[in-house]
Amino acid sequence: MDYEHSDTPAGGLTLPTAVKILIAGGFGVGKTTMVGAVSETPPLRTEEVLSEQGIGIDDLSGVEAKSTTTVAMDFGRITISEDLVLYLFGTPGQDRFWFVWDELTLGALGAVVLADTRRLADCFPAIDYFERQGTPFIVAVNCFEGARQYRLDEVQLALNLDPDVPVMLCDARRKESGKEVLIALLERAMQRRRRDHAASAN
Repeated sequence: MDYEHSDTPAGGLTLPTAVKILIAGGFGVGKTTMVGAVSETPPLRTEEVLSEQGIGIDDLSGVEAKSTTTVAMDFGRITISEDLVLYLFGTPGQDRFWFVWDELTLGALGAVVLADTRRLADCFPAIDYFERQGTPFIVAVNCFEGARQYRLDEVQLALNLDPDVPVMLCDARRKESGKEVLIALLERAMQRRRRDHAASAN
């Protein structure tokens, strides 16, 4: 996906820059909810009803009310400004669907890793994946009702994150909260690009 400005011949209009963003994290952490909350168009979803085949494979502790799961991706779109449009790809959370991650990551500017403090270990695989890929990411703690609240520095320490990886709170159900998370990711990705550019110039 192209991140650069492009001009149309007709009328000299500037087309918006299209940016691909991933929304990742463990099973039931709120990825589908976030994509649906921020998307300005009805999101494309590939959800299936949880079946008996998932018994013993899908860990429902903490999300016992969950009845469906994403099996490929969620897709949405949000216009941040006149010259910036984000295309959002929510990843599947279960290990057995991770074969699609490599395809989804291609061309992505960065990723949001959603975390649930009740099941914090579930976001380790996503963090490990993006660290290995060199993909800029931030961690957004989805504030579930009734879940114990931790300080952000405690979450950062528990996840063994580098000090420069942003950690923030969010409510995946709220559009404005989701937009704040996406803007924070864009800032993180642009900082990484400027740093890498400066390093290559030296």
